[in-house]
Amino acid sequence: MPVRLENYRTIRSFLEENKVTLVAVSKTKPVEDILELYNLGQRDFGENYVQELVAKQKHLPQDIRWHFIGHLQSNKVKLIAPFVYLIQSVDSKKLLKEISKEATKNEKIINCLLQVHIAKEETKFGLDENELNELVVDGAGEMALKNIYIKGLMGMASFTDDELVVRKEFNFLRSLFDKYSLKHSAYYDFQTLSMGMSADYRMAIEEGSNTVRIGSLLFGERNYANS
Repeated sequence: MPVRLENYRTIRSFLEENKVTLVAVSKTKPVEDILELYNLGQRDFGENYVQELVAKQKHLPQDIRWHFIGHLQSNKVKLIAPFVYLIQSVDSKKLLKEISKEATKNEKIINCLLQVHIAKEETKFGLDENELNELVVDGAGEMALKNIYIKGLMGMASFTDDELVVRKEFNFLRSLFDKYSLKHSAYYDFQTLSMGMSADYRMAIEEGSNTVRIGSLLFGERNYANS
């Protein structure tokens, strides 16, 4: 399925007006599709799978800002650490420590978002409110993390047609973001709130999102047979 260029132009214009960052989610899509949007000025792209991201990164322009948005296993951090721009899906202290270790090895700062579990589905990953507080506030000193910078929060709403449920989940994440935006340390300063995808990005922006992750509206449905 070809890239939906009209959708891209319309969405990008709307997001620029609202000062919202567009992450074009390119998982399962070929390099040629990514280049098509790149040539129109898109620089932020999101991938869910480590192997797929590593394979694509080698064949694409080096100024692309790669966002990793899928569930990340600790033993695979080393594969994306040399080039990743932002890891949006940090969901445990263990993972954060591994990112810190690999960032130090690569002599770079790796930016991260903490993923919060806000949806009803148990299959989605993320920290609960207590784990988040422990990680950000209580654990700040004891972990002595180096070479990472936590820039905010990410969350995925429930897959439902009930707008009230989705808004409630987005609102909850926004409240946590606002709470921690008032706090600063050597390794975190909350600036990015990543919530909203193809089906609910406008709602997410209304609830305070400043980064959205959009795939199918730009690239069409995913082709898992080729992933």
